[in-house]
Amino acid sequence: MADDVVRAGPAVRRLRKRENLTQAAMASRLSISPSYLNLIERNQRPVSARVIMALVEQFDFDPRSIREDEAIGGLDGLARRFADERFSDLAIDREELDEFLSASPQVAAAFARLYDKAGPGQAAAYDPLDASRREIERWRNHFADLDHAAEELVDEMRLSRGDIGLALTERLRERHQLSVRILPREVLQESLSRLDLHARQVQLSEMLGPASRNFQLALKIAQLEMQEAIQGIAQGAKFEDEAARALFKRHLDGYFAAALLMPYGRFLRACDATGYDLPVLERRFSVSFEQLAHRLTTLQRVGQRGLPFFMVRVDRAGQFSKSFMGASTARFAGEDVSCPLWDAHRAFERGGELVVQYVSLEEAAEGQGGWLTMMRSVEGSGAPGEARFVVAIGIEAVLASDLAQARGLSLRPADAQPIGPGCALCHREGCPQRSLPPRGRRLHFDRMRRGTSPFEFGER
Repeated sequence: MADDVVRAGPAVRRLRKRENLTQAAMASRLSISPSYLNLIERNQRPVSARVIMALVEQFDFDPRSIREDEAIGGLDGLARRFADERFSDLAIDREELDEFLSASPQVAAAFARLYDKAGPGQAAAYDPLDASRREIERWRNHFADLDHAAEELVDEMRLSRGDIGLALTERLRERHQLSVRILPREVLQESLSRLDLHARQVQLSEMLGPASRNFQLALKIAQLEMQEAIQGIAQGAKFEDEAARALFKRHLDGYFAAALLMPYGRFLRACDATGYDLPVLERRFSVSFEQLAHRLTTLQRVGQRGLPFFMVRVDRAGQFSKSFMGASTARFAGEDVSCPLWDAHRAFERGGELVVQYVSLEEAAEGQGGWLTMMRSVEGSGAPGEARFVVAIGIEAVLASDLAQARGLSLRPADAQPIGPGCALCHREGCPQRSLPPRGRRLHFDRMRRGTSPFEFGER
């Protein structure tokens, strides 16, 4: 962009909105056409000297606001800040920065202000779990090659839902000369399973339920027969350390094991036939609610897609120990903390009962619907009574009307429970459940009155 060309789209657009004018009304006062004003606001036309003079004469307009990027040193200043090693993996070039600065100068200024306050520094500590999760989401938690391989193996083994545990045991015995042995808890102690190649045994803890035993057997088959394919997928990921790659491979092992227990085509047909009836699907495929929830996030085969569910696992402190978005767009389920008004927290008190709740985001865009969410408390694998979580799945309400768990439930927007992304990020006023004030809001204090919410605040 040439130095003598003045583009002021964002400044002109903010001025028009401040004056509460349509583009046609403002264009009339500036004696230009609405289409020309539209191009100016979109930075597709420069602002001429005549238009600048008209802005000054017609409105309380400061011409200096046109070059508001000068406060951050212009393009060179922005490029200097983005040269920080914390952004090195993003490969942002000057052309992108130029577009960013031209289109959103105030956003660029806000970034510069935050950067300058924090100062340059080292990149944040590398989190292998976060890196593994990002890679899973990059794939949208769908690994087509593993699904196809699992279906081929299911056909080869002639697996049916009635004898799946026996069929898995036979596969380990015939193909790998491994027997399956159930051992007392005190022998395996803190282990759920163990592969003892010396004794030629797959050893399982007696504390595992039938669904977990089947999953552990399927997991051993994944580790013994699918390592080349899984290694190939994992090697294609760009991780900074091997811990992230190991976590990713562990996820892929589990993915293949679930695909053996719930083969893609058969599972999707059952979902469609039952209206995704969760208790029916659990029993039909002899899986746990958590295993079922995992599988529901993976149904994105081209030409054979299922509904886009998300899945999270929450502990009593509200931390998400698992979070799989799949093809879902559930922003609230990807936050670090969740809203206490979401019944995922109350499910701890319901003793394994399936809890269904229709929720909407407090700050959702106009016209955006809510989410049908279904939650159940579960015990940690092999640790009954010692570890408890809540597994929650959800889907956009516009897609949920035919689901079994939606029958008899109103999905009208007015009947949804408003929730937010955690108190510090939520700007809902008058919430009696609020624990923290929202960031970026000025607090109000009235010595003569006490509201139902512990924090009252004004405009942003």
